[in-house]
Amino acid sequence: MGFGDLKSPAGLRVLNEFLADRSYIEGYVPSQADIVVFEAIAAPPPADLYHALRWYNHIKSYEKQKASLPGVKKALGKYGPADVEDTTGAATDSKDDDDIDLFGSDDEEESEEAKKLREERLAQYESKKSKKPAVVAKSSILLDVKPWDDETDMAKLEECVRSIQADGLVWGSSKLVPVGYGIKKLQIQCVVEDDKVGTDMLEERITAFEDYVQSMDVAAFNKI
Repeated sequence: MGFGDLKSPAGLRVLNEFLADRSYIEGYVPSQADIVVFEAIAAPPPADLYHALRWYNHIKSYEKQKASLPGVKKALGKYGPADVEDTTGAATDSKDDDDIDLFGSDDEEESEEAKKLREERLAQYESKKSKKPAVVAKSSILLDVKPWDDETDMAKLEECVRSIQADGLVWGSSKLVPVGYGIKKLQIQCVVEDDKVGTDMLEERITAFEDYVQSMDVAAFNKI
């Protein structure tokens, strides 16, 4: 059981396929299972692996609350497809073993110079990196907000939804879509900054208007 090597493109593709029909590694809410897998990934998945990238950015938004998420952390190999073996870190471990010099090195001076050169290059890289503007990851989300019945004041319902304000949240266009028996749902677009606003937060805030809102669903989720 596992995802293969999560530090490799192949392992990330396995994760992407695994998340194609799932929101989380286990269950229906973020948990310690998501944190275990998240921490095993070296960097955000590439844009073409959009299921994995969507999950990565969502779990990243819980960075400050990760200790309070439900569940108990298990070994990485306890998660993922049953027919895939976890090999994350295996190549690194093997490389580390091969690099061990059992007889020591007679060229200590050269090692110190190599270390100094590496540190200088790292400092130059960090300096260049700090000068580059940070790329803000954003998503366009289409929400379906369903009322209780055909007597629900949909204008008031939309007013309640748009009253939700948050840093990184911008509301867009909306329309009423018939769902049957005279009932219409509100379909509304919004753009969010992935690090600041998640679908769970939106659902919690919207369904809090319980006099008008029966439920909220994500109709579409696209990276920008």
